[in-house]
Amino acid sequence: MSIPSTTVALFFLLLLLLTLGSGNRSPRSFNRIYAFGDSYTDTGNTASATGPSAFRYVSNPPYGRTFFHRPTNRYSDGRLVIDFVAESLSLPYLPPYLNRKANTSVGINYAVAGSTAIRHAFFVKNNLTLAITPQSLQTQLTWFNKTLEGLKCKSAISTPKECAAVFRDALIWAGEIGANDYAYTVGSTVSGETIQRRAIRSVTGFLETLLKKGAKYMVVQGLPTTGCLTLAMYLSPEFDRDDIGCVATVNNQSYIHNTILQTNIQNLRRRFPKAVIVYADYWNAYRSVMKNGSKLGFHELYKVCCGSSGGPYNFDLSAICGSKSASSCQNLSQYVNWDGVHLTEGMYKVVSDMFLSGPFTHPPFKYLLKSKQNSP
Repeated sequence: MSIPSTTVALFFLLLLLLTLGSGNRSPRSFNRIYAFGDSYTDTGNTASATGPSAFRYVSNPPYGRTFFHRPTNRYSDGRLVIDFVAESLSLPYLPPYLNRKANTSVGINYAVAGSTAIRHAFFVKNNLTLAITPQSLQTQLTWFNKTLEGLKCKSAISTPKECAAVFRDALIWAGEIGANDYAYTVGSTVSGETIQRRAIRSVTGFLETLLKKGAKYMVVQGLPTTGCLTLAMYLSPEFDRDDIGCVATVNNQSYIHNTILQTNIQNLRRRFPKAVIVYADYWNAYRSVMKNGSKLGFHELYKVCCGSSGGPYNFDLSAICGSKSASSCQNLSQYVNWDGVHLTEGMYKVVSDMFLSGPFTHPPFKYLLKSKQNSP
């Protein structure tokens, strides 16, 4: 009996589709992200009244001009690293926790611009008036606990099934935090060693708490080369420079902070062997950009895009970005610094690529994805 040619054609077409489908089937990925941190991760929890005092015009143009074409209370001209992470996982941008009308099924962003790793009461007690943002990492943990309670997960011990369901497909993104702690104590009697000890202890405790609750997949960002930020260079003497032209003492402070943090993360890996904890090396990623800026399209490594042409580095504290006295550059993609403390979307995109596909996550981000794919 002969088989009609159309039947044969349909059979091979179906076989081809099944083969292509099995080869291109996307791996099991995350369906939500819970993010924490400061202004480098904040997607809208802060507004001009509660954000960093020197950068209080985040609700004004030209913030958000590049991608969103309007201010979104992100401290940049466009998207942040966490936005590119969401894109890479085919998820919508994370809504800020304080937007109670938002769809939170894809995750929530708890990061707050100006927030600290150390509790705010410490800065009040020491009369550190620069610390006007009352939210700290502990505040963000409190918010997250409320979210978990709404999902019937109080702890992995008391409600193991509910907590397992929450964390099974969730990525915990612990954005960089601690830079504000150091900045708020400049010129005070509080030592850098005190801040270092307290901030790292706070971050480590925060991570440990999440792991005890049942977190399985976590990315922890270190501090960037904060000595390369325009504000740091504006305030420091010119002799205090390192091999990439940034403030040596400030970069060294962040480097030591990150070194201790990585040691603590390694200890957490030993204590929680079933969790995957990835360290995102912001310090070396940023340094790599500074050393290879022209190859990456960055021709202005130190000047701000949005500021005042009258001051050094196109920066003046009396004419900060978003104020009537400031203006923004035209060739924005060539700038690393956006407003003096925060980065351009172009820089965030390069850094996110270095985290997601490059050599600056340990273990690699792809290892985390593979672990998720192979999880039961």
